[in-house]
Parts: sequence; C-alpha cells; structure tokens
Amino acid sequence: MELNGSHFLVVGATGVLGSALARGLAARGALLTLSGRSEAKLAALAGELGGAAAGTVAADLGRLSAPSDIAAAAYGRELNGIIFAAGVVAFGPAAEVDDDTLDELMLVNLLGYMRLMRELAPRLAEDSVVVQLSAVVAERPTAGMAAYSATKAALSAYGKALGLELRRQGSRVLDVRPPHTETGLTERTLAGTAPRLPQGKDPQAVAERIIAAMAEDEKDLASTAF
Repeated sequence: MELNGSHFLVVGATGVLGSALARGLAARGALLTLSGRSEAKLAALAGELGGAAAGTVAADLGRLSAPSDIAAAAYGRELNGIIFAAGVVAFGPAAEVDDDTLDELMLVNLLGYMRLMRELAPRLAEDSVVVQLSAVVAERPTAGMAAYSATKAALSAYGKALGLELRRQGSRVLDVRPPHTETGLTERTLAGTAPRLPQGKDPQAVAERIIAAMAEDEKDLASTAF
C-alpha cells in the first residue's frame, strides 16, 4: 500500500499509540483526519502535524452520536483507511463489574467501532485498509480483566468477518493484537486497579511495526509479531 498521499481517519488519535501512529503516517506523507475526546489535545496534535492534518473531530465514543459525528468528518475526500486506536480498560472480578463500566467498555471498545464501520465501510476506496487495535487479551483472556478481554476478543472476531466482506471491494482489515504496551492506559482505568504487569513494549516501536504492516499489505498482527 502506498502511504504517501493516502487519507486516513485516525480514531483515538490523542492516545499514546494513536498519536504515535498519526506522527508516523504523517512522516510518510499521509493526510490525516484526527478524532479523539479532547478538543484541546486534537488541536495541539493537528498543530504539530501541520499540513498533514486534514481536519479534527472531538467525539466521545461513549455517546451514541459519536460514530456518526466521526464519520461525517471524514466525508468530502477519498478515504484510503481507518485506524481504530480508541479504547478504555477496567479491572476487577467479573462478578463485580457494574453496569456503567460494562456499558462504557462495550460502547468505546466495540459498539462505537461497529457503528462507525457501518457508515464508512461502503465509502472506503479500493486498496484501502482498516486497522483495528485489539490486544493480547483477545488471544489469552485474563482473570481480573474478563469484561475487557471480552470486548477485545469480540473486536478481533468482528474484524476477521469484516475483512472477508470488505475484500469484495478491494479493502482489507488488519487486526492488531499487541502485547502489553506502555501507553499509560492502566493508569486511566474505568474501575479497579491494574495487577502488577511486566515492562511493556515501547509505543513507538509498536506503532512502527503497525505502519510497516499497513505498507506491506499484512492482514494480521498477533502478539508474537511484536
């Protein structure tokens, strides 16, 4: 895939991994529409990227209107790819996760993405790519993270089926399941406290591996690929 001159929608662009991907793609000549929760952080990132930033849209995937708002921001120019790097995490025994936490996990990690793809999949250009960032827990569900693991496993399964459908229009889905990465997500938990974890991967190195997979037309990045 030719990254230079391609237009990508980056959802979760203000997160550690999302912003690393945005910077890496901009450095390769891509044009980016940036989405995230914080208007101020989006403006700062767009200012840093300069002409590579085609536009921004502040939207919270915890709200039902967010997917449509994000999709609308990508209209008006050819869409060569979508990067879904948004996500939230929660910890604690499965029997203790409350409804609000379950709802937020499902909306942000899975349902928001599914609704976004429902709107944007038909608009993808030929030879486009959808990059969805899942996690190692999609491969190895983890005690104390049952609800989070379930959302990521569902995201991975959805992407595999979506990829089969999109190949008819010349598009592909790249399902990415990196091991624990030092993004700071475990310090911004919706509920519970993260268990002691080993040193995580460097976000910059993870982002570079993902961008290389985009360029080389890969369709799957298991945790062992990092």
